[in-house]
Amino acid sequence: MQTGTLIIGGGLAGLGLASRLAERKHPFLLVEARERLGGRILTETAHGGYFDLGPAWFWPGQPRIESLVSELGLTRFEQYASGQLTYEDELGNVQRGRGFASMQGSCRLVGGLGALVSALSGKLPPKSVLTSTRITQLRKLADGVRATTGDGRSIIAERVVLALPPRIAAKIAFSPALPGRATAAMNGIATWMAGQAKALAVFERAFWREAGLSGDVMSRRGPMAEIHDASAEDGSFHALFGFIGVPPRARSEERSLRKALLSQLERLFGPAAAEPKELYLKDWAADALTATEPDLQPLFAHPQYGLPHALTNLWEDRVLLGGTEVATHFGGYLEGALEAAETVLRKVESAKSQKRHDHRHENSPAG
Repeated sequence: MQTGTLIIGGGLAGLGLASRLAERKHPFLLVEARERLGGRILTETAHGGYFDLGPAWFWPGQPRIESLVSELGLTRFEQYASGQLTYEDELGNVQRGRGFASMQGSCRLVGGLGALVSALSGKLPPKSVLTSTRITQLRKLADGVRATTGDGRSIIAERVVLALPPRIAAKIAFSPALPGRATAAMNGIATWMAGQAKALAVFERAFWREAGLSGDVMSRRGPMAEIHDASAEDGSFHALFGFIGVPPRARSEERSLRKALLSQLERLFGPAAAEPKELYLKDWAADALTATEPDLQPLFAHPQYGLPHALTNLWEDRVLLGGTEVATHFGGYLEGALEAAETVLRKVESAKSQKRHDHRHENSPAG
């Protein structure tokens, strides 16, 4: 199998790049190890609703995702933030009206972020996408790169884009090996969201709104440290979701975690909260395609992302990093994934332009 650009990773960065290459008629192949596309975007659909178990928001002032949502004809709405806030102290004492709506002004999508994944993937030629396919080795060739899949297939490409977390990319076998400083740089970039776990409870009605509450909670007891309303804008379904503050190694027993989650919801919102129609859990730290051992250490602040110098000009730019963690301005965010894709697209187009120029020069008559 041969192609121009091999994109490894079918998250938003990989999909964003693939869609732009498709528009420009540039040959590419998008390869994703999971059975599905989307990467850290994961939207469950049930009970007539859509529930984001990965990222859920984007913000005004993020031009790429705002433009893409408009271009794809998707509908955004503002995060619900009306009503009193809730605070829970270390002893489980509940107070109302303390704090602020931390996600007020953020935006969600009708259909969840899965609608964005579906719309982007729908623009790609079916034969240009492979799922359930893991790339295990990359070998430098005289004029390109040979990729080997887990089941032994070969893909020859002019260049490879690693549109996935650098720590996951570092697990690929490179031949010849990348410089030590490059491997160290890859392993030193924390994967955004990798240590997080998210719970989402679906209910028959939004009883917290009926009680004059926004659904926003900050808790010092947990297991959820932060909770927000996850209902549909049109009232077609009602839900609360929370970020679990328990460290990854202390939350591995799911049954006891679910029991603690229901107990916390009851403390915060009353008996109705202890009986959701559905309680979803997604522990990203247990997802081997997202998290590595170093990612099990919790992040207490947003890392300073960007592309380290050690990760530039790998194999004469035949290997390019293109995931959100290497974005200069919005690293870690959805916007960062699109920013990284945009940066790689410029490099691909520049390389193709240079190749055309060299070809014309080689075939021009001698002066």
